[in-house]
Amino acid sequence: MSGINHPQLCRGDRSAILPAIREQLIRAGSTFPGIAPADVADPENFDDHIDAAVRAFQQDRGLLVDGIVGPQTMGGLESAHWRLGDRIVRFVPAHELVGDDVRTLQTRLQSLGMLDGQIDGAFGAQTDAALRELQRDLGLDPDGVCGPETLRGVSRLGRAVTGGNPFALHERARVASSGKSLAGRVVAIEVGGLDERTGSGLVEIDVTSDIARRLEGRLTAVGVASVMTTFTAGESGSSDGEVANRIDADMFLSIRADSHPNPTASGFATFYYGRAHHSSDVSPVGHALADFIQREVVARTDLLDCRSHPRTWEVLRTVRMPAVQISTGYLTNPGDSRRLADPAFRDTMAEAILIGIQRLYLPEEDDHTTGTLKIDDVLNYRP
Repeated sequence: MSGINHPQLCRGDRSAILPAIREQLIRAGSTFPGIAPADVADPENFDDHIDAAVRAFQQDRGLLVDGIVGPQTMGGLESAHWRLGDRIVRFVPAHELVGDDVRTLQTRLQSLGMLDGQIDGAFGAQTDAALRELQRDLGLDPDGVCGPETLRGVSRLGRAVTGGNPFALHERARVASSGKSLAGRVVAIEVGGLDERTGSGLVEIDVTSDIARRLEGRLTAVGVASVMTTFTAGESGSSDGEVANRIDADMFLSIRADSHPNPTASGFATFYYGRAHHSSDVSPVGHALADFIQREVVARTDLLDCRSHPRTWEVLRTVRMPAVQISTGYLTNPGDSRRLADPAFRDTMAEAILIGIQRLYLPEEDDHTTGTLKIDDVLNYRP
């Protein structure tokens, strides 16, 4: 199914590719009844069984749980297809290999103390360097190709690192040792959204751009260099954070707004890289930053608390620093849209985001109760 554009599918649809999707779900570990093509009378029908299995798969993979088999879910199914040893994997800069086989290799390299990067299932430069180091230690040609000979060597090795996830430990240590002041840090801000007017009269990209500019001004005031880019698209999580990686930013923020066919949907949410119930597949600092921003915005506004959630969206996976996607509210909800149309409300949100960023760098003994830290306090942390 890879490399082919397929229409989005959901419950009630019929498609000739649904039998293949059923097989992919089974290979990904689905144990729901009525999934196997041989067990149903009409395997090309997107029935309730497939809907339940797709939603469970999306939940496990850190995808949006909507029961729709679109590009993100199809990509997840393709990744889940691969087991370590099914194919030869290596670093291809123009087209990174992605799959569960790469994730397994990364987990093994991390357990051996050779990879302190994020386990994300993408064969990037860090994985390549770690694999070559392993090959040298095994007395093999350090060609960066994970083939049968390298796999045999890996299978003979035991676990070298104990006491926690090395990536998580290193990520936390970098934050703890960097000091309390925000001055001198670099924040990459991606403004995302549709350039279309919603029923409320608001345009997503206009709302998110304005909030980002207000945040940018406050960051500048406390000594933070910020770089802002605009990404206009229809699907959440489809950006790659290339600019953030190029400038080696300290953190990456993606600011979006939500819409929903049901006008009662409302609230503020944040997202960080991770998969639910998979402690090794998470950015701990991204999680902490998302929580701080979430708590500060909810405390300083009357937006519904939709909490922070792990996701494996490309925009969160491909950046090399802690990343958070901020969902500012629902433009299709009368209450949220009324608030987001108010410049004073946008100011409040921008300030709350800044305070959330500051709290990430405060040691526990210097932290403040949610909703009480002020801009003047942030300025006082400057050297």
